[in-house]
Amino acid sequence: MTEFSFFIEAVLSGLMAGVMYSLVALGFVLIFKASGVFNFAQGVMALFAGLTLVGLLQGTIPFIHTNNPAFALPPWAAILVTVAVMVVLAILIERLMLRPLVNQEEIILFMATLGLAYVLEGAGDILWGSDVKVLDLGLPQGASDWMLDTFNIYVEKIEVVAAVTAGILVTVLAIFFQKTRIGRALRAVADDHQAALSVGISLSTIWIIVWSVAGIVALVAGIMWGAKSGIQFSLSLIALKALPVLILGGFTSIPGAIVGGLIIGVGEKLAEIYAGPYVGGAIENWFAYMLALVFLLFRPQGLFGEKIIERV
Repeated sequence: MTEFSFFIEAVLSGLMAGVMYSLVALGFVLIFKASGVFNFAQGVMALFAGLTLVGLLQGTIPFIHTNNPAFALPPWAAILVTVAVMVVLAILIERLMLRPLVNQEEIILFMATLGLAYVLEGAGDILWGSDVKVLDLGLPQGASDWMLDTFNIYVEKIEVVAAVTAGILVTVLAIFFQKTRIGRALRAVADDHQAALSVGISLSTIWIIVWSVAGIVALVAGIMWGAKSGIQFSLSLIALKALPVLILGGFTSIPGAIVGGLIIGVGEKLAEIYAGPYVGGAIENWFAYMLALVFLLFRPQGLFGEKIIERV
């Protein structure tokens, strides 16, 4: 393999990893656009959705943690039931957590999502067990033969599927937020809860919709990460990697979540390969946070974020 081919392979690997980060970051953007709150539970929502999906596929009996093939669902049915579970979860979150906290300080809502993360993680453990689970939906695995044979470049098929899926999600969500009445209502709620209520926008309905969509996005992220590395409780920690992605792209920008993820993915991969040997390696563990710190110093709203000017 030539030096140039190796560089291209590293860039492609970084782009694919960045897409996986972006899938998680999308859920954060949705919640933030509708409530102005950083949803710390988004990573755990991806975990919970993945655990539920695997449990339905394997016919796992909740609380008992034993598999009974008689209760196993086909993939399409398991996905639909999991979507329904995430919608019900969104309704419960709105009724039990968000509604009592309307017009509270943002830090209070953030702390509520932090508590929600622990509740969902514990519920997933109790319902489905804590062991690592294999997610098999028939998604393509292994290296792309075409890329290997044509360009001698290693690219995993599952990462290509994730890239295509993320592209479709971004397109659909961007149209939803910019062109639909519900999308405009979501932006109104994010700007001012009281003003939105005064013009007849149902705050509870908007929150149910946005948390449902965020739950579905979490399911997609859980599927992609689970198909690659299995459903395991460390999946909840991807929320920490999504934070620098959001800082780069902007907390309110759906395309920014994708661009930020791609920058982080490529940056940390190239930094590890070319700068790692000079600093002892392990740059991938902290590169994203250092890059985010630089952005906070010079462009705190991110590449695509809205610059907010507060008048006092």
